[in-house]
Amino acid sequence: MRAAALLLGALLAGTSIILAGTSIILAGPAFADDAAPGRISVVGRASREVVPDFATVEVAVESRGPNPAAALDQNSAAARKVLDLAGEFGIVGADLATAAVSLRPASKTVRDPGGQVRDVPDGFQATNSVSVRVRDLKRLGAVMRRLIDGGADRIGGVAFGLSDPGQTENAVRAEAVRDARRQAEALAEAAGTRLGRLASIVSPPREGTPAPIHARAFAAKATPGGLAVPVEPGTLAIEASVEVTYQVAP
Repeated sequence: MRAAALLLGALLAGTSIILAGTSIILAGPAFADDAAPGRISVVGRASREVVPDFATVEVAVESRGPNPAAALDQNSAAARKVLDLAGEFGIVGADLATAAVSLRPASKTVRDPGGQVRDVPDGFQATNSVSVRVRDLKRLGAVMRRLIDGGADRIGGVAFGLSDPGQTENAVRAEAVRDARRQAEALAEAAGTRLGRLASIVSPPREGTPAPIHARAFAAKATPGGLAVPVEPGTLAIEASVEVTYQVAP
């Protein structure tokens, strides 16, 4: 009677007991398999070459004076002349921006009668850097030439870009999504299955995405009255990548 009671209790509890050295395993009720379906994750990539429609030139004017005020005043006058020259090409307003203004003590190296070399104070040096955006790329070289002739001492570089990159970037992202779809379909076919519904799109993917490539060119100061600076805009590579996950069809 006691053994029968133990067996009945085990049946009700869905557990297992051992009677007289014999193992009796009584399983609980069975449930449907709720495992998540398989997934395929890929990173789609795309790029497109486009012609830039503007260039940004950074020019600087350097001046020296015996005291801070003299150096800064001389530099400000030279920088104003450069800005006025840019205006001759229709470059005004938002297409002109001050990049940096600096004023610091200057020094020069001298040799003592005994042959020792040392630095001594030599007034002050002021620098004014201006970022100039040129929208007419055919006139870029002439603008640079004119700014140099007008007093610019340095050209830091030329960066090309797009005024409205959004439309191109969206088109490249769409191409990246289509590339991801092609990859996922190929993987599913190789695995003997097929794609189910779209699970997620991550842009940029967690691994990161390359930034658009900006072409650059550099120019040195030339003598007044020289030729326009030769600069070729080339193309920009707009790139995009997306991480796409699909469920595997049941």
